[in-house]
This record gives sequence, C-alpha cells and structure tokens, in this order.
Amino acid sequence: MKQFDHRRYRAAPVNAMHNRRWPDQVITQAPTWASVDLRDGNQALLEPMNVVQKQRLWDLLVKIGIKQIEVGFPAASQPDYDFVRWLIEGDHIPNDVTIQVLVQAREELVARTFEALRGVNRAIVHVYNSTSTVQRERVFGRDREGIRKIAADGARMVKSHAERYPQTEWTFQYSPESFSNTEWDYAVEVCNAVTEVWQPTAQRPCIINLPATVESSTPNVFADQVEYFCTHVARRDAIIVSLHTHNDRGTAIAATELALMAGADRVEGTLLGNGERTGNMDIVTLAMNLYSQGVDPEIDLSNADEIIEVYTQCTGMPVHPRHPWVGELVYTAFSGSHQDAIRKCLSRQRDDEPWQVAYLPIDPRDLGRDYQAIIRVNSQSGKGGVAFVLERDYGLSLPRWMQVELAQVVQRESEATSGEVSSERIYELFTRHFVAVAQPYALTGYQLQRHDGIDAIAAEIRGQQGSVTIRGQGHGAIEAFVDAWQHQFGNRINVVDYSEHAMSEGTGADAVAYVQVNVDGMRSAGAAFDRDTVSASMRALIAALNHAQEQRAAA
Repeated sequence: MKQFDHRRYRAAPVNAMHNRRWPDQVITQAPTWASVDLRDGNQALLEPMNVVQKQRLWDLLVKIGIKQIEVGFPAASQPDYDFVRWLIEGDHIPNDVTIQVLVQAREELVARTFEALRGVNRAIVHVYNSTSTVQRERVFGRDREGIRKIAADGARMVKSHAERYPQTEWTFQYSPESFSNTEWDYAVEVCNAVTEVWQPTAQRPCIINLPATVESSTPNVFADQVEYFCTHVARRDAIIVSLHTHNDRGTAIAATELALMAGADRVEGTLLGNGERTGNMDIVTLAMNLYSQGVDPEIDLSNADEIIEVYTQCTGMPVHPRHPWVGELVYTAFSGSHQDAIRKCLSRQRDDEPWQVAYLPIDPRDLGRDYQAIIRVNSQSGKGGVAFVLERDYGLSLPRWMQVELAQVVQRESEATSGEVSSERIYELFTRHFVAVAQPYALTGYQLQRHDGIDAIAAEIRGQQGSVTIRGQGHGAIEAFVDAWQHQFGNRINVVDYSEHAMSEGTGADAVAYVQVNVDGMRSAGAAFDRDTVSASMRALIAALNHAQEQRAAA
C-alpha cells in the first residue's frame, strides 16, 4: 500500500457561512429541466452515438417532456453540426422545446455556432470558460483579470452574433466551468462581468450555469456556495441560476437537491446519469425523488422500461439492477420480514388514501411496473414471500400455519439449488406436499344428510385393500367425516384449524380448502381444490391424513 498515500491530497476549502438559509427550505416544485444527454452524455461514450441513435434519444427526451435540450457542440464537431441542421431543417423541434448548443469563448467557434443555428425559432447559446485556480494557473496561465476578460469577451461575441439573427429568440447562457473549485467571490465577479455585457432583464433573463465540473466537496458545501452566489450576484432577478453537477463523489443528486434549496432554478443532467467519469446528475433519479415527496416532477417517467430500452440501445451503457427507482430489482424483496410487511400493507392499502406500504416508497405501477417482481423467493425469504407469490399468481390465500410449513419446504429447495425459487416451482411444491398426497387413501364419493341439526355422512374411500364405505355423524360435514374415519380406521383425529375460500376466475376450480389436524399425536396439514366446498374440505382432510402417514413412515 505504499502508493496509497492520503497525504498527497487536500480537503476542499470551506468558507465560513453563519447565516445560511437553505437548510430550512423545502423543495415544493420541479426545477426547469435541461437535458445534456446529446452533448455531455454523448462525448463521454466509448462510441459516440450515430445519427439514428441521436434521433431516437431526441424523440424520447421530447416524449417525456424535457423542454430544454442541449443538442451538441456544432462548432467543434461536424456530426453535431449536421444534427442541429437536421433538427431545424426537418422541423423536428416542437414549439414548446428549446434547443441549446455549447461553444467556447472563441470568435471563429461562436460564428460557426450561429451559422449552425440559422433559421431556428428559439435557442439557448451556452458559452463557457474555466475559472478555477488550477485551470487559471496550470492550464491557461492567466491571472484573475485574464480569465475574467475571456468570459466578458465571449459574452460580447455571443451578443454580437445574435444581433445578426433578429428573427430568432435567443437566450444566453454562461458557465464558469469548475465553479465548485473557484473562489466564491471570484465566481460572482466573473459572472457579473458577463451580465454587464448582456444586460438581462426580468422579462428577458439570461442563464448562469454553476457546474460542479469535478465534484470535490460534500453537498452541503456546494449548497453554501450556490446560496452565496445567489445572494451576492448582481441582477439576480434577471438571472436563471442553473446547476450542472457531476458524480465524482457519488453525491451529485444530493448536491443538486441542496443547491435547489439554496436558490437555484434550473438543473442540467442526463437520463440515468450518463456522462464524464462517474457521470452527470441523473434526471430520472432526481425527478423520482421529487415525485416520492408529493412534488410533480413535470416530466413523464411512467414508462421506465421504455426509457431504459432507448437509453441502453443509444448509449451502449447498461442500467444497474439496483439503480434508484428504475433498476430491475429495486422493488423486489427477498427478505422474509420485508416480504411479510409488504404483503400485509398491500392488503390494507386503499386507492383513496396516501401511499403507505412498508419498503415500497412509491407504487411500482406508477413507473409501468407491476407487482410480479416485488417479491421473489430465495433462501432468505420467509412465509410472507411464499404466501404473496401464491396469492398473486394463483389466487391462494394460505392460512398462517400453512405459510409456515410451506416456507420451510421452499427454503430447503432454495438452499439445495443455491438460487431463486420461481413462482411456478413454489406452486409445484405446494401441490406436491399438501394437495397431491393421494396415497394410501382417496375419496371417491359421498352422501351427506342433515336431520335435527346433525349431519350424517356416508363416504366411499379407496385404499390399498380396495374401497370401503365409512359412516359417521356430527355438527357439520368435517366433524361427521372425522367421526366416520375414527370408527373405521381407529385413528385419533383432532382438527386444529380449517379454512376455505373461493378461487379467482380462470383457475379451474371454484374453491380451495386447507386443514391442519393432529393424527395420533402427529401434526399434519393438507389442501384440496374442488368445485364443491364440502368435497374440497374432505379431500383436504384425507390429504392431511395421508401426509401424516408419509411423515410417520419417514421418521
């Protein structure tokens, strides 16, 4: 570990800020969303998107409701230039969508950018230059005044070229790149120099975009910096304060949320966090964070699987199964206690009340998911998960005692196979252990009569020695059947618990019965399906008796 030396690094500087207000703020509305998938996201791909992929991703961004979309760096890339022209000449930009393009503060690049945008109805021109200490000193070799002059000159270039295209509604945007690593007062100074050139108004604001180009501090420090900027910058009422965070420390979402609390109005990011290094701020995650708090995100994420499909096909990037909100496994519970809590909450959840389901912060159906994947069973699962799967897929509402017994059977199966047990396999195990216990006895027919509140039964039982008719009586069919069995076969039988319910439509049976008995001191259980509830109860009882014999033989 000689090369792993923490002393080579310094903590990000923290400015003392004793009157911060953002910790007391609450996000109550969505920010203005700006997608940079087609520019920042695209430039981070091993293989940049081709024309067809860009067009498909553009269509998705428009479909879900993103209103500002950065479509490229047309002065630096011919494919980006051609894509901008395709959008404009093909009339592919909806009236409520504004495209955005990026350009460095260089005259020839600014000219080329406006040439790419000729004929557009409305556009955002985004100019930038780096302002951090390390960029000033080690990349550009400029002092503070030199960097401020680059920013102001870039603003003048953009304004001058825009005046040549008066038919277009222009919005100017400036980014002090590496804002998060720039001295707080100096970032304000540079942005004031830019707005001094542009002279924005409340009616025609400009955008000042504040990037955490490389995330280097905790989210609260970034929020402090954004609040400082918002309270010290000139012309604040004529500025839309935008955020552009990266995920180097894994906290881009948190930094953005706190910075919105600190006064920002707009957010740049990408779908599912694609971008340089560890990625850009994930628009999907932030939007869903708002949604889960009862805030309308103002974009449509109701078909998460379509978003993932388009994203993966266009970028070649996979989506982790544990990705927040939309990963394949994020609504899946393997833990037995989690499964039991989810099952119980779902059974009590009403459509006319706020969502209150343990371990599910939102209803998966809101994202186009169903309940099929909420509970999956492996060796860590318990009775609740097994019961949920059987009820969801087969309409079986197992009593608790049978849930416990079946869960033990399923756990042994999972441990033996070292993996997940499918819904179909759970059903097979249920029927094998509790229903299809056909030896040594089977019910082939019965007659039931009632007189003065007493039921008398004559049941035909087929056994290994042939068929026999047993007779008994009692209060109800089960008690009469138990009486008949005890007289014929001599077993001591005590019915511990019994339940039945109607089956859901399309299952091939009208009713299912479950019975737990004590047979000669041995606890046993059985179940049966039948269109006749009395027949189902007696078949379940015989299954339990057969099961008891199996257990005795195996002991």
